[in-house]
Amino acid sequence: MANRWLVKSEPHVYSIDDLKKDGKTVWDGVRNNAAALHLKAMQIGDECFFYHSNEGKAVVGIAKVVRTAFPDKSDPAGRFVAVELGYGRHLKTPVTLAEIKAEPALADMKMLRENRLSVSPVREAEWDLILKRAGG
Repeated sequence: MANRWLVKSEPHVYSIDDLKKDGKTVWDGVRNNAAALHLKAMQIGDECFFYHSNEGKAVVGIAKVVRTAFPDKSDPAGRFVAVELGYGRHLKTPVTLAEIKAEPALADMKMLRENRLSVSPVREAEWDLILKRAGG
């Protein structure tokens, strides 16, 4: 079974609409060691919630991993990796951070417990609950 993830981006930098328009993008610039380990663990076909951070603060769509970890060209030291994500779909209804925090079943979600991570794993039950809240 594929893993599931959550990736964060500020919408004024790169939004779900940008990903839809581009079709796919290199997910680079991750400089947190824990988040970088998550990038390295991603496999082709894994799905990712696309979360708009700072503005909007909501899960707004789904992306798919289309290329596994490779050296991040934006890292001159060569320590970090990037992946390539493809557009999946927009969610019918965005699921806000406030809604996620208010749901007891999501209290242990990695994005809440380690909120500085730009890439984090999502458990199957968490994935299903957020999708249900988004309208399927």
